[in-house]
Amino acid sequence: WDELLASLIGLSGASQTHSGSAGSLSWRSDRKDTADQGPLQLSPSTTFPKSPDGRSFHHHYTFTHLINGEKIQRSWLVYSPKNNAVYCFCCKVFSSKTTKLISDGLKDWVNVGVVLKHHENSREHCENMIKWSDLKARLAQGKTRNAAECAIIEMEKNRMRDVLTRLASIVQSLAERNLAFRGSVDTLHQVNNGNFLKEVELLAKYDPVLKEHLRRIHSGTQHSAYLGKTIQNELISCLSDKIMNTIVAEIKSSKYYALILDCTPDLSHTEQMSIVVRIVTTAVKPEIKEHFLGFVIAPDSMGQCLSKLILDRLQELNLSFQDCRGQSYDNGANMRGKNKGVQARLLAKNPRALYVPCGAHTLNLMIADAAKASKDAAYFFANVEKVYKLFSGSHQRWSILKENVSVTLKTWSETRWESRIKSIEPLRCQAGKVRDALVNIWKKANNNIVEIEAHSLAEEIGSFRFQICCVVWYDILVMTNTVSKLLQSVNMQLDVALNLIQTTKDNLISYRTHGFLDAQATAKEICEQMNTETGSDEPIQDAMKRLEVSFFNAVVDCAIHSLEDRFQSLKDVSNNFGILLDFTKLDAQTRREKCKLLEEKLACGGDMDVDGCLLAMEMEYFPKPQKPHKCAFELLTYLSENDLCELYPNLWVALRIACTMPVTVASAERSFSKLKLIKSYLRSSMSQERLSGLAVISINNKIANEISYDDVTDDFAHRKARKQRF
Repeated sequence: WDELLASLIGLSGASQTHSGSAGSLSWRSDRKDTADQGPLQLSPSTTFPKSPDGRSFHHHYTFTHLINGEKIQRSWLVYSPKNNAVYCFCCKVFSSKTTKLISDGLKDWVNVGVVLKHHENSREHCENMIKWSDLKARLAQGKTRNAAECAIIEMEKNRMRDVLTRLASIVQSLAERNLAFRGSVDTLHQVNNGNFLKEVELLAKYDPVLKEHLRRIHSGTQHSAYLGKTIQNELISCLSDKIMNTIVAEIKSSKYYALILDCTPDLSHTEQMSIVVRIVTTAVKPEIKEHFLGFVIAPDSMGQCLSKLILDRLQELNLSFQDCRGQSYDNGANMRGKNKGVQARLLAKNPRALYVPCGAHTLNLMIADAAKASKDAAYFFANVEKVYKLFSGSHQRWSILKENVSVTLKTWSETRWESRIKSIEPLRCQAGKVRDALVNIWKKANNNIVEIEAHSLAEEIGSFRFQICCVVWYDILVMTNTVSKLLQSVNMQLDVALNLIQTTKDNLISYRTHGFLDAQATAKEICEQMNTETGSDEPIQDAMKRLEVSFFNAVVDCAIHSLEDRFQSLKDVSNNFGILLDFTKLDAQTRREKCKLLEEKLACGGDMDVDGCLLAMEMEYFPKPQKPHKCAFELLTYLSENDLCELYPNLWVALRIACTMPVTVASAERSFSKLKLIKSYLRSSMSQERLSGLAVISINNKIANEISYDDVTDDFAHRKARKQRF
């Protein structure tokens, strides 16, 4: 139709012997331009091809012959050289019927005169001629109805853009603070209409745009309020999509990324999988970032299902899994399994997606192993839990605790990384005050069971044996908790993490040689402050020797061995990149061998990330720094700041991949805190799309504050403005 239209109205590039296309012009969408151009008038010298029966179109038919012998030109009749057919121009433009003169063209040269006569006298043709004439007149004056409509639409579009900009800001503000949008009613100026409408009402008091919008709503001139739950969901979707587009663009710019995953059930007992990616950006200067990609419902916790969900999500975002260089999960069998776990299934599809177990989870498991290594250790934590339950079981007992102790007692959990040290800290630092609170409960108790329990725990806390266990465990937990906090940093790297683990191991080995004697001395001071005996039921030396062997040695040895075993996977992955830091200390042969091993580790089929031979050459000619670089990221920054990326391309790529490797799943764990705030008890029926969108805005709030929403609101306003009734 584009070519036909061009040949009919005589556009540039079209002629009586039509050759070429008129681009994207169409009969309906460009009605104004079509009517303005008018039909192409035939030249008297034009010849027409004959049909098989020898008949053809003739100039005679371009005129209407009146009864008095006069002729009037049929301005509406247009001939198409391309189709060798005639059309009615005005009916083609304005009619929706499908007669020959409108759709395919008239080619019946036998009856052409009769058909044209009948058509020009038809009512519809006359109406279309009037429309054409009217449109030409208004076009000449510049007062077309389309122009007026466009002006109104543009004005409404600008107003709606202003309204939507404010509504989007409200949505972003509520989402970043994890607040509920809706109340028990969805009506303006009602008491319980929710945070969203309340913020609209508040801004309308001071903002003329929203004030006018609400005035229109109340007066009935605004047919769509754009304040309902559907619009809220659309705005949430627009904002989260814009954030995701920014993140995906940054991931593609960085090329390499690593996956961080974790799962947890929400309040509606739906298993939610959090997906986080780790990248190293180099646009301005090297920077390690971890971005949240949303929550995905996991209908099954098996490795096959979870791995498929991950790959599907990456495909949705148009991210190539072949660019993934690392994956980190907790230590669950369904995730780390060597045969059917998620890491094994993903490794089968991409051998370069190296698996790194979560360092913080591994440390927690090491502590859990040590806590089970001795009956005394298990008995100690059981008593710690009893103290918490006794005080928390009654408001009166908790009040007595607060009167005596300035630090709050906490329970401990197998999965929460800091819970053990938080539960022990009051007993280690304020043992005497906790014991005094227990004694007060014991003396004031009206319940025999509570009295016996309080008396028993007071005696236990005052015992020399309990205090030694408390001091030992507190020392061990302080060492590991410090490392655990450092490992949870976004900027943590493999080489730094391995050094921290090795330092912790060395500290534990050193602690084993002198820790028990130090603990005895500290426990003795605590007991003396509480005026309790350090031991009277048996010779002190025999009791202490047994406690050292059965408790101290067992716990510390278990911690050391568990640390060594559980972090072996981390050590194996880190060793692959060890050459990147110590290459100045190695001889040429060893350097070439290790570079070759790294090349093989980062190769899949015919694809390679680095060339081992060239990497070894780059290391050989690398200038010796004034002071050694402490970590891979520091060396990467050095290359960037000194514009050495071009000179050492293989080293540059290898360092980026090394820094991309994740160490913990802390970012995924932190997203669950947002999940609990967003999908609360009163919002448990929230849809998955809304939940994930709100979480993306809340967790990636830094990106949300940097992006511009002009294009989002412009598109939104344009679509909505056309739905207005004028």
